[in-house]
Amino acid sequence: MESKEDYVKILFRYYSDVLEEETVETMWATIVDQKKGYYKIDNIPFYGPPVASDDIVFVEYDEDEQMLTYRETIEYSGNSVIQVVLMDDEVEINSVRKTFEGLGCPSERIGDKYFAIEIPASLDYKPIKAKLEQLKDLSLIDYAEPCLSGKHQY
Repeated sequence: MESKEDYVKILFRYYSDVLEEETVETMWATIVDQKKGYYKIDNIPFYGPPVASDDIVFVEYDEDEQMLTYRETIEYSGNSVIQVVLMDDEVEINSVRKTFEGLGCPSERIGDKYFAIEIPASLDYKPIKAKLEQLKDLSLIDYAEPCLSGKHQY
């Protein structure tokens, strides 16, 4: 079991299609090989950096940023990230999140209208995609697929 000392914050700087601007996001990671600069992402990205949880990334300490900063992905986990925004003010965010949790997909939320879902590599994306499309067709949500692994593309 990892201790608090095994976790580090990594800075990601990228263009977010969701926010339509340059974005900075920090994520927790665990040390894989500190000498090589390899870390494993330990949370679900919110706004669309090109990573998913459990990806192994290469980071370097950036003097300008004054922290460990993402440089490239070394190994993809096969997990995917889906961004969901609620379009109907009557819909409660946690009820929608629970729908996807019931399909095996954890999520993290920001506010009352937006959350990011992780699709584990072990899951078939078709039933999850069908649920996303159903909720979209009902005008309850809209969604984007900023980090869709090869396993989940069809």
